[in-house]
Amino acid sequence: MNDDYLWDGSGQPDPEVQKLEEMLGRFRQKPESAPDFQSTPISSAAQRPSVLARRWPVWMGIAAALALAVAGWLALRASKHTRLTPANAPQLAWSVSSLAGEPRVGAAVIRQAGAPGKLGVGQTLETDEHSRANISLEGTGEVQVEPGSRVRLVGAAAPYQRLALDRGTIQATIWASPGDFAVETPSAIAVDLGCAYTLHVDDSGAGLLRTSLGWVGFRANGRESFIPAGAVCATRPRIGPGTPYYEDAGLAFREALTRFDFESPTPAEQSAGIAQILADARKRDALTLWHLLPRVNGADRIRVYHRLAALVPPPPQVTRAGVLQLDQHMLDLWWAQLGYGDISLWRNWERAWSGDSSAAAPGAAEK
Repeated sequence: MNDDYLWDGSGQPDPEVQKLEEMLGRFRQKPESAPDFQSTPISSAAQRPSVLARRWPVWMGIAAALALAVAGWLALRASKHTRLTPANAPQLAWSVSSLAGEPRVGAAVIRQAGAPGKLGVGQTLETDEHSRANISLEGTGEVQVEPGSRVRLVGAAAPYQRLALDRGTIQATIWASPGDFAVETPSAIAVDLGCAYTLHVDDSGAGLLRTSLGWVGFRANGRESFIPAGAVCATRPRIGPGTPYYEDAGLAFREALTRFDFESPTPAEQSAGIAQILADARKRDALTLWHLLPRVNGADRIRVYHRLAALVPPPPQVTRAGVLQLDQHMLDLWWAQLGYGDISLWRNWERAWSGDSSAAAPGAAEK
């Protein structure tokens, strides 16, 4: 085929091009029906459409796109800052499956070969010494319930989910937004901050929380403990959560901390215990010392401050005077210096559970 054929129709046509022309020929504009633009008079500028008029469809399209973008941004912003409450949120039931034996939800037996059961608000899941169960909720996470445990669903208004562990052991893996999932115990509330952890409660109501991923907030009546991965924290009825520590800390360190948290030492005994803790503290035990600051007074607080500052120097904006006066902003800045992230994550989300810790830990008192 001569290339001239493609430009002016001269030369030898290509058969494939001719075939294509025949197929498309029926859509060709007929000369007699084509408008004669040359004969259409335009007598004045008034008869011409203005620039704005000619571009009106374009401007309308841009405006519509901007309106949609702004509406989408506002909706996203609202979804981040507007929280559903139990009054306007649906109540959700957790799915229950048997991992071993025959766990029960009320009188209903959940068998491995059978269909999964449901755990609704107010219902109780129990496992005997031979049974284990898994409960899950899409968008929230999974909780494995070990033998000899009793778990209740006490709140399930989306997005907030709340279980109660009366006794036994659970292993929780949570992917919900921080603060949306919590577990009550007889002495404290564990508030999830995006993590995996194990929580055990014995028959007396005493508990132990061990974090394996992320971190957990443990609270009761204004007393707060933050447990990052690798750390543990004990809790006791009428006292609340103790001071978190790493499990590889020395025996004397851990024993002195237990006496401080859950016994009633004399002032002299307490000072001796604090001296033992400070003497044995390693750099990673700054986690424990940071928690001790608001739990001790006077000379003990000064000693804790200096030992913590020697292990992890405070950032420039944190002053000795401010820390000794328990300035919350300075304490939070120092927490970030420890390498555990921004604690405002907790400050923002703890308000969702405000006023509930007294129900979980009746009679708890700050040491």
